[in-house]
Amino acid sequence: MTLRLRVVQSAWESTTARVAAEFGSVVPVVKGTGYGFGRSALMPMAARLANEYGDGLIAVGTVFEAADVPDDCTAMVLTPHLDDLPVTLSRDTVLTVGSVAHVDALARQNWDCPVVVKVRSSMRRHGVRKSEMSDLIAHANASGLRVIGISFHPPLISDEEDNSEEVRDFLRRIPPNSNVFLSHLSPQSCNDLQTEFDGMTMSIRVGTALWHADKSQMQLSTDVLSVHSVKAGDRVGYHRSLIKEDGHVLSLGVGTAQGVAELAEGRSPFHFARRRMAMVEKPHMHTSMVFVPEGDPLPEVGDWIDVQRPLVTTSPDELQWVSATSF
Repeated sequence: MTLRLRVVQSAWESTTARVAAEFGSVVPVVKGTGYGFGRSALMPMAARLANEYGDGLIAVGTVFEAADVPDDCTAMVLTPHLDDLPVTLSRDTVLTVGSVAHVDALARQNWDCPVVVKVRSSMRRHGVRKSEMSDLIAHANASGLRVIGISFHPPLISDEEDNSEEVRDFLRRIPPNSNVFLSHLSPQSCNDLQTEFDGMTMSIRVGTALWHADKSQMQLSTDVLSVHSVKAGDRVGYHRSLIKEDGHVLSLGVGTAQGVAELAEGRSPFHFARRRMAMVEKPHMHTSMVFVPEGDPLPEVGDWIDVQRPLVTTSPDELQWVSATSF
């Protein structure tokens, strides 16, 4: 029972280095599931990129993930924290504040760490209004925190649109010598904005665009645990699902415990011999059941099935570094 992620190591390392260089000053992001790799597996490469193409900062999701950052780098925590901070959290950790409540929560603990002030974007997620940014910076400094920069996190970009205009509007509203941390920009937009606002120091936080730059270098798959013949009219699975034609039911070694679920509109995430395999029912904790009609290509026990899922929401059991593409 395994969800396995295979990655062509040399090609992936070369690609991530190239992408980091294109962004200029980069802050690698390693959070959550580690983009399918696992945070511990990504950290050595993140440290290399942070030190070679940035200022040694690695962005993580929460204060609890900051412990994963290597000693030769500094953690930047992207999500504000209101409760007691972990006693093991380094005082060099860069925290994020986006409201008076965030600042006061740190001040109550006599925390004197460096912080970045998060400004609200069109996402309307946490962050201070642009008009209130100066007051929050002053409040943070007066509370014993050390404001080292301003953070801005616009929505995701797509092939049809770009965030540069929203970011440009934000940059025009802040002091011209600011230290800013930006997200969701293309390398070209980063370079254009740095040229236009040459008095500012800009660092770009990059996660998915860095680690998943070339998905042809990766393969997500699971193993076949059992193969059983079935007849039309049989009922199988947790919910006694009705089989409508003769064929075979396969049990696959993956399920919701690893973050594998049905795709949009109920589509199956499983493929074999370039065919999508019909699910008998939704994936369960550690097992998924699929149906293969009589006469279709049939895997055997121990074969591997391709899994189509976003890596940012999956937790593979096994990460395999391979020397050449064999999938």
